[in-house]
Amino acid sequence: MRALEISDRDLSKLAIEAAKLAANYWSSLDGRPAYPATSGTQTSRLFDRPWARAGRGPAILDEFAAIAEHVRPCTGRFFGYVAGSGEPVGAIGDLLASVLNQNCTSWRSAPAAATIERVVVGWLAEAVGCAGFAGSLCGGGSTANLMGLAMARESLLPANDDGARPGVVYASEQAHMSIAKAVSLLGLGRNNLRLLPVDEDFRLRTDALRDAIALDRRQGRTPLAIVASVGTVATGAIDPLPHLAEIARAEGIWLHVDGAFGVLAALAAPEKFEGLSLADSISLDAHKWLYQPIDCSCLLHRERTAARKAFSYSGDYVRILNQDPEESFAFFDESIELTRRFRALKLWMSLQYHGRDAFREAITRDLQHAQLLARAVQSHPALELLAPVPLSAVCFRHRARDNEAILRRVIARGRVYLSNATINGRFALRACFVNHRTTREDVDEIIVEVIAAADELNA
Repeated sequence: MRALEISDRDLSKLAIEAAKLAANYWSSLDGRPAYPATSGTQTSRLFDRPWARAGRGPAILDEFAAIAEHVRPCTGRFFGYVAGSGEPVGAIGDLLASVLNQNCTSWRSAPAAATIERVVVGWLAEAVGCAGFAGSLCGGGSTANLMGLAMARESLLPANDDGARPGVVYASEQAHMSIAKAVSLLGLGRNNLRLLPVDEDFRLRTDALRDAIALDRRQGRTPLAIVASVGTVATGAIDPLPHLAEIARAEGIWLHVDGAFGVLAALAAPEKFEGLSLADSISLDAHKWLYQPIDCSCLLHRERTAARKAFSYSGDYVRILNQDPEESFAFFDESIELTRRFRALKLWMSLQYHGRDAFREAITRDLQHAQLLARAVQSHPALELLAPVPLSAVCFRHRARDNEAILRRVIARGRVYLSNATINGRFALRACFVNHRTTREDVDEIIVEVIAAADELNA
């Protein structure tokens, strides 16, 4: 047998064993700690080794148990960051996408994969109230934000031929770090990023935005784009989209919505997202609030011509000869990527397996869990709510104890996992609900664990 070939019999046994490992792992999640008790030294000792000359064959699957013990498990009690819970049908779709091994560059390269991705993107756009928007899937919200701002730059300050010119981008001081990275990578310069103050609900202040644009124009600078946050990382704040859209139209500048965290909640609470369809481009993460396995983000955009102006550049080796509108389609004309994984298959399978109502119900439950925790915090005399809860991030603190020490102790106890934020200069405990496995009992456990950790600090 030639190198790298495996017999049908051995491959079938390997696939069956891998499926058993996956099923056993999913069924074991309730009994796993919210975060692994491990260290850098320990994980290096387990997994850092030379690449052996001889293969180990199927015995390599024996390592899965150790790996599973030292990863962050997707239990219903993980409330850190904005991290989706890894829906299993999507994971099976990911396996099958790897089996098919399609390079989803264009219809010619991957007919079914390209068609399915375009359909799935249409589903996402329609689901958030932006029917008719085009787009593509990508690796993460950072990439989607970079592409959205690249489209803004090329539409208003073309740079692809002669190089970048300074253009000013406006966002709130709560904007995701990927916005500053994008401004930097696009050659606009971080000194041309205005991080503006927010109101008492942590939303971008439109008066500050108007003033900043007017000042830049007076000083000879060129306003380029507004970035609206729809679900800030810390508090889930939603910037005032209708007002920002009005300003963008009046000023003739681009409106990009960073909706990686929050936009997909429009499935369950569309009233929170009035004005979303007025954006020029929108990022969203299906690996957050559609619970898909990482990675699965999306950039939606109003005008396909704007995407092509920013990204269309190709060599003869990818020239498409067919003139049929479907068969001549190429994602590389509308995306930063050429090599592209068949990410759409997991979405295609997962969304159809469960149906739209099931996802709407799961997102609604997450929103309700956040409100449940917020009420529990407000009713507990030792705790204080630090920010409004417009989506599913809850920021709070213990009134009388060192909250950083409480967080370390909560994580060490292993029952729930919280993250942290800084709210008006104060260290906050933060729980975020984007988890289809979380139950009401899991939510109740948060208060129990925080108070127990605080009590242990006095012991």
